[in-house]
Amino acid sequence: MVNLPAIRAGRPITPSPQLSQRQGSHAHSNEIESESGKRMRAVTPPAPTAAPPVSDVIGDVVGDFGIWQLRTILIIFLCKIPAAWFMACIIFTGPELYPGSEFTCDTSYLEGNYSISDNQCYVMDEGTGSKTECEQFSYASSFDSLIMQFNLVCLRDIFVAWTQYWHLFGVLVGGVLGTKMMLGISPRSTYCVGAVAQIVCGVVTGYARDFTLHCAFRCLSAVCCAIMFTAGQAIFADITAGMHRIGAIILYDTFWSVGVILLPGLSSFFNSWSLIYVGITFPTIMLIVLLYWTPDSPRWLLKHAVDRFSIDNVEQIVREGAAINDRTFKIPPDFRQQLDQLSERLKTQPPSAPWKELWVGKRAKTHMIAAHLALAFFVINFMGMLLNIRSFGRDYLVPNTIAMGFSEIIGCFLALHFTLKHNKWKWQCAGVFNILAGILGCLGWIFTNADQMDADLKVSLWMIIATIPKAAVSCAQSMILACMNELMPTNKKQLFVFSVVTWARVWLLSAPFFNVLKKIDTAMSLTSYCVFSILGGICTSLLLTPRTSVAPVVPPQALEQCDKKEQSPLNAPLWTIESDVNNTRL
Repeated sequence: MVNLPAIRAGRPITPSPQLSQRQGSHAHSNEIESESGKRMRAVTPPAPTAAPPVSDVIGDVVGDFGIWQLRTILIIFLCKIPAAWFMACIIFTGPELYPGSEFTCDTSYLEGNYSISDNQCYVMDEGTGSKTECEQFSYASSFDSLIMQFNLVCLRDIFVAWTQYWHLFGVLVGGVLGTKMMLGISPRSTYCVGAVAQIVCGVVTGYARDFTLHCAFRCLSAVCCAIMFTAGQAIFADITAGMHRIGAIILYDTFWSVGVILLPGLSSFFNSWSLIYVGITFPTIMLIVLLYWTPDSPRWLLKHAVDRFSIDNVEQIVREGAAINDRTFKIPPDFRQQLDQLSERLKTQPPSAPWKELWVGKRAKTHMIAAHLALAFFVINFMGMLLNIRSFGRDYLVPNTIAMGFSEIIGCFLALHFTLKHNKWKWQCAGVFNILAGILGCLGWIFTNADQMDADLKVSLWMIIATIPKAAVSCAQSMILACMNELMPTNKKQLFVFSVVTWARVWLLSAPFFNVLKKIDTAMSLTSYCVFSILGGICTSLLLTPRTSVAPVVPPQALEQCDKKEQSPLNAPLWTIESDVNNTRL
């Protein structure tokens, strides 16, 4: 019988002891057969088995996970909090104003006999009966909002979505820019550049008195946020391994949700939208200070090492990590030599496969289409549904925002549960969850016209049918971001993830404009997001992690000592999931 794993590895095929014994049976009697088989097993080398993976001295010394990695992860996770603040701050910098009580049409610029519509948006000429849009407004609100600053009321309300569009465009640009920066700048330095630039851009955004300038610097602030969390993920993905790495990426968005939960409390300290921007900007200074305890990516430094000082820096980083993890006994005597060898291996790695090769392979087309569509649906839903809570009324912004944050955290932990406990069918679990949650969210049409219903009860029902789809989307999105590289071979992983994430962020630009559907009906905007949840769930269910056949590594001495009838069936080839996880930097 031919050893299939040996053929796949391109190794020469040698006869197994069982094959040699069968060949000897044609020339000898049953008594001689036994002796011949023993002699053949003594001189014939065993069939080659799958070679063990190449040793990585960094992983061997610091381990897959420990106190050193945990400290680094917690520090990097903090960058998600200001990123969430900059995205969701429009909820509190631009709350809806009530016509008549908080803003009125100012007709001082008009002459003649005019009347004003109830919504304060139109001016009607009593003589001719013509109706024109009001051009000036007077405000009577204790909070100096973004809407008051730029007159974003009535038909100009769509410009609130326009400012959010530029933030999301900045996230798209920042993800690509951060990835390209790390081709020549280390992840830690890239992170620091993003943090410093974010402080400058955030302050300018808050004090810009021109709407175009405000949108431009809001875009730049988002670019800086995206650079930070892109570079940060590259760092902690490099110093962790296995399921610890996957778990860290899945839980990365939990600190985003923590930022959403903290935003209402932070905003309550300020009575101006400009001060809110200052308040969400300056905590980034703490992140710069914490960089002192944040290591750089050791493998990135080895891959780009130009002299012995670069490798000295990596050696210092790894030794520090080993000391904190209490693994100094793992440092080999030839540690420096192994780092030099690892550096050379990293520098000679083959380039990634071209994009068109991503479509070649078993189920490759299905995975490409399904992954691109699924993440696009989910990121639109993830961002848009959070902003959609403005549709449920200004008086409920604080509890609704907090509820959305907690639902996102629950979704991330559900993704971790599915990955750890139901790994084989994790995609289907997340997909079905989104389909069911999306159907539930569409039930808002049942009570949307129930005018006699108590207002608090109605908003509570809205939030119940909104938070469950929100948790489902958070679950599927974090799972896709952490595990979709399993769908491709090693040389295609990074390009595949880059393609999927960039494509999704392009479509994310449409998310703010779906909230305009609330002008038709509150259920309309919520239903649109729930339909995306259903479609994303269907696409996610089509994903399936490939299974690879790996022959167990059995020492030759064991084969010599074991007779064919005594070999355990546990040594047969097993179907396992490829454990190599190469994470993306987006």
